[in-house]
Amino acid sequence: MKKFDTKVQHLKYKVLREVAREAWADRLPQTAFDIPKTIVPGKTPTMRCCVYKERAILGERVKIAMGGNPDNHNVIQVIDIACDGCPMGGYEVTSACRGCLAHRCEDVCKRGAISFDINHVAHIDKSKCVECGMCAKVCPYSAIHNYVRPCERACKVKAITMDESKAAHIDDSKCIACGACVYQCPFGAITDKSYIVPIIDILKGSNGGKNYKVYAIVAPSISSQFTYAKLGQVVTGLKELGFHTVIEAALGADMVAQAESRELAEKGFLTSSCCPAFVNYIEKNFPNLVQHISHNLSPMATISKYLKDHEPSCKVIFIGPCTAKKMEVQKEEVKKYVDATMTFEELQALFDSRDFDLSTFEEGFLDNASYFGRIFARSGGLSDAVAQGLKEQNIDFELKACACDGIEECKLALLKKSKNVLDANFIEGMACVGGCIGGAGCLTHGEKNKAEVDKYGREAMEKTISDATSILI
Repeated sequence: MKKFDTKVQHLKYKVLREVAREAWADRLPQTAFDIPKTIVPGKTPTMRCCVYKERAILGERVKIAMGGNPDNHNVIQVIDIACDGCPMGGYEVTSACRGCLAHRCEDVCKRGAISFDINHVAHIDKSKCVECGMCAKVCPYSAIHNYVRPCERACKVKAITMDESKAAHIDDSKCIACGACVYQCPFGAITDKSYIVPIIDILKGSNGGKNYKVYAIVAPSISSQFTYAKLGQVVTGLKELGFHTVIEAALGADMVAQAESRELAEKGFLTSSCCPAFVNYIEKNFPNLVQHISHNLSPMATISKYLKDHEPSCKVIFIGPCTAKKMEVQKEEVKKYVDATMTFEELQALFDSRDFDLSTFEEGFLDNASYFGRIFARSGGLSDAVAQGLKEQNIDFELKACACDGIEECKLALLKKSKNVLDANFIEGMACVGGCIGGAGCLTHGEKNKAEVDKYGREAMEKTISDATSILI
């Protein structure tokens, strides 16, 4: 059964799988030439000029799968030598130019960037063009087209530009690590660092008799992912990898919903703190609104804190759809609770590195969160949970929620708030379209994921937030 949306994801997975196999066996590759032959694309290159460049790119993929450049703290990184398949971008004159006499494009260009050859065909001088787009608007033949690279189009915070070598460059001061560029790059030239090797080391240490337990905290969006197996079989697979217990991050979401509803009623206005990319976006673009970010930790960090408070020696690994979580765990207030994070893509690689057939496993159990905690995975779920938290705690406060589906909607809501024209007292910010179910680290994406999460929520044994959190007392 198909496990991934794209062949790029599959290639990334194969690298992760082989790196994981080598890590389990204590024989990690030292150079690109030590890469197992199973992940070489073939005897002849399929996309590159030669097999040597293909191997060089593969070597860079292996390095990132093993942790990437330690001096670059951004988890989103560009493989420069792989980033050469896209046009530079910007406005270009296409073959549809008829060499007309009107020259409207020339007349409207205030920079003098347009000239004509002997056939009256227009040409754009890139050194003068400021990409205002006026020439494209007035061309009667629609002959001028704006070529935008997929990564640039995907990046809604404008953190990606092109450097002198025509490779993508990420401005870390703008990047919120949402991973949209990672999923959209057709060549896999932008990818996220993996911490699969230290995760394996943690698991091996537990299996090797070291005195600690390893807890897996799984995001509720897991319900929409491993479609070739039952969720209970995935739980069993995690335990076979060496995890002592599997706990729902949704239980942390229940805890957050309770606390955040009280905080909202106390302060009168809040922006959510669950999505690390959204929080990062506020910090970088709306510093005047930072004071309104909820003081609650994210569901991941909240349930991890509970575990560490009760069992300080334990190790906690978060598994979810989010590349931004890998940045969140670098924060001082979070890294003391979460030891590592990985995506669903990486979990699939871990399973297959041990040659697990999940569909043959017995079903384990995963039932320690409410319906409201589980629906945090999709846009609007957090707002519904906060409303329920207010109701269950008998808090007299009228919630006026603004649920933002994707970073562009987040930007609009924050702009309105900064100008005091937002008709809402709570902004639920989800950087990925659809919410966590649209995260870059998902195996698959699509509208069906929302239906699966809602179904998973309805299957919760604990029907209220209070019922779910009562087991923590």
